[in-house]
Amino acid sequence: MTHPETRFKLTLHYDGAAFRGWQLQPGAATAQGAIEEALARLTGEHRTVLGSGRTDTGVHATGQVATVTVPAPWTATELARALNAVLPGTIWVRDIEPVPDGFHPRYGAISRSYEYRIGTAPHAASPFHRRWCWPLCRPLDLEAANRAARLLPGKHAFRAFAKSGQPQRGYVCRVSNARWRPWKDLGVVFEISANRFLHRMVRYLVGTMVEIARGRRREEEMALLLSGDTDLRTSRPAPPQGLFLTRVEYPADPADGPSDE
Repeated sequence: MTHPETRFKLTLHYDGAAFRGWQLQPGAATAQGAIEEALARLTGEHRTVLGSGRTDTGVHATGQVATVTVPAPWTATELARALNAVLPGTIWVRDIEPVPDGFHPRYGAISRSYEYRIGTAPHAASPFHRRWCWPLCRPLDLEAANRAARLLPGKHAFRAFAKSGQPQRGYVCRVSNARWRPWKDLGVVFEISANRFLHRMVRYLVGTMVEIARGRRREEEMALLLSGDTDLRTSRPAPPQGLFLTRVEYPADPADGPSDE
């Protein structure tokens, strides 16, 4: 006899420094693995958790989305309370809501947003800050960084800014927003939203724009790298601890599905 089940969408915070990324890895602590272990304790059996995408070792999330199917007696409120009671302190379930059985956190997403935090102030080196930012501890030309960022919105082939691409889908991403802003008294934050991202794309973008903002690269090099018509290489990627997955968006009607247009 088949018992009724409910599919839930989870919105998650986690400290990436505690995990070898999101995705399950044998013998390694991962965010997905921690949630599946917690669910096994609560339901008495293995429950597969699907995420909206991978985050690398050291990368944080304040808006990762995942789904899981559990026995119907669980309500969203009960499941959130129970998970937060048994999960390690490095993960927190911000919200849970029921979704249709066909909802897929990765393939149904239409936009993802990241932010990258850089500590330019001397006190960014404090152990209470450096775990969650790039403690550069030196000034950046915010105007120069924003001039480079203004080139990013639109459809571009970001092959130069990826460690490895996804050949089946190509290198083209549609960026809807990209900007730098001040970050309290600590430094600056880069915000970017797009329909999809390549592996380490944000970190390569940040690493290159930081070199521009420090006067170590010419501003016009960003346009050349985006065009693909150059032998130039990007700068080294920014370190992972400054990167946060902040938001994953879906159509108002899940039946609409994602679009790459």
